[in-house]
Amino acid sequence: MTITHRIADFADFADFAILIELVKEFHENEHLPFDKQADSIVLEEILTNNSLGQVCLIQQFNEVIGYIIITLGYSLEYGGRDAFIDEFYLRPNYRGQGIGTKTLEFIEGACLALGVKALHLEVDFDNANAQRLYHRVGYKKHERYLMTKWL
Repeated sequence: MTITHRIADFADFADFAILIELVKEFHENEHLPFDKQADSIVLEEILTNNSLGQVCLIQQFNEVIGYIIITLGYSLEYGGRDAFIDEFYLRPNYRGQGIGTKTLEFIEGACLALGVKALHLEVDFDNANAQRLYHRVGYKKHERYLMTKWL
């Protein structure tokens, strides 16, 4: 199994086309809203502004099979630059093969190169498979709730 990771290139129409297709799949799978036009605008912004984060494509041979998006922030509590795994999607027939673990290792290395001190993520309470993966590679549960206010 040959898995590679690369930063998505907004100038490459094929990258953008497969990315929006994968985002749609992820949002449908997770019962999240998907608006192709609005999501395309947001993707364009992160793909063209590295200060916001990075979008990484996951490939097996030359086929894109998933993606991971990290967004960058800054935190006094965590000692400086931090990052958040905003979305992580792997097509279902590629799960359970160690690809998720390899992708998390890759993204941790990319974050270290960006000076990130802490990497955060969120996982649904009922997604036991993802929770096992994240615990196995060192993520810890905080006794806090993630709370959001839409502005």
